[in-house]
Amino acid sequence: MSIKETFNVNVSSAYRLLHPMHTVLVSCVDKAGKPNIITLAWAMPTSISPPLVAVSIGPKRHSHTLIEETKEFVVNIPTIDILKETLFCGRVSGRNRDKFKEAGLTPIPAKKVKPPIIKECVAHLECKLHDRFVTGDHTIFVGEIIEAYANKDALAGDKYNLEKAKMVFHLGGDEFATLQPKILTLKI
Repeated sequence: MSIKETFNVNVSSAYRLLHPMHTVLVSCVDKAGKPNIITLAWAMPTSISPPLVAVSIGPKRHSHTLIEETKEFVVNIPTIDILKETLFCGRVSGRNRDKFKEAGLTPIPAKKVKPPIIKECVAHLECKLHDRFVTGDHTIFVGEIIEAYANKDALAGDKYNLEKAKMVFHLGGDEFATLQPKILTLKI
């Protein structure tokens, strides 16, 4: 590719070049135990030992305050089957609304943390806050995964069964995609 074939992207939108991003639903609770959900495309593993996962949340978001207060959260993995609910949870503030009720999602008690898991999701990573970092206009919350589990039919061994677990990937704005179940194995 020559330089003539490129398209300049505004640096404030450069993060979009990393999309599509795996979309997750993070559940958290306030001190009284009222649950909330936030939709995020900025989530990633950061360590195997100890097992750590990071989520990036703007400080104006209600979930930001809840995670700072309670120091726990659950990363739930939605599928394309609940895309409408996933988008709703990213568009509405839970500060004065019950996202579980309004989205029609089911809170189920987690095994080791106070925030509930989301029944309609195929996998769950229960986390205790390990660290946090302010990075410009977002905070990266690093959670230590203390419990992890998935629906049996969503897995093929220790990997996702892509025919059954059609995970959601955010392209930008209101656009989402899922993976086709064609798997390529390369041997070098």
